[in-house]
Amino acid sequence: MIPDIDDLICKIDEYAKHSVTQARYEHSVRVAQMCERICRLWNIDAKLGYLSGISHDICKCLDDETMLAVSKKDGLGFSDLELKKPGLLHGRAAAVVLTEKFGIKEEDLLDAVRYHTFGKKDFCDLGKILYVADKIEPGRKHITTEYIEEKLKMDLNQMTKTVLKENIDYLLEKGKLVAPESKDFYNSL
Repeated sequence: MIPDIDDLICKIDEYAKHSVTQARYEHSVRVAQMCERICRLWNIDAKLGYLSGISHDICKCLDDETMLAVSKKDGLGFSDLELKKPGLLHGRAAAVVLTEKFGIKEEDLLDAVRYHTFGKKDFCDLGKILYVADKIEPGRKHITTEYIEEKLKMDLNQMTKTVLKENIDYLLEKGKLVAPESKDFYNSL
């Protein structure tokens, strides 16, 4: 549990407002609200869910050089894909900022934010929720209320696997690479 989580949410919300575009900030608020909603379904701390959603893209607008420098601090090294597209490191950079600037040590929260782009094998429940919320938030063009309600009737692993499969299919259809971490995540579900 994070002490003073309400205060922390306010501080990170304010930080997000000034670190990303208005459209990205609005996306983050919708992701936070969706995380909160899904957390309530699965008896996971809804405030922690909201915090993960509002935090997940706080580094999305960093330039490539800064993204690499900040992400390097986590000591995890870089994949070829991350080196080719440093913007994919925004979750890892955000986890570093959450630790360094805001003093967050809650491992599930940090993992959820750190790995929300690709997912990871044996992802914690909060990570699964953030991954799903990021993909199904209602501001995305193809997302309807019916689609969201259909997903929310599924159990957490089924919902996550379905949304992840849709994302993998989309990437393949567009001729884009699917990160090995996403394949491992899918297979672990």
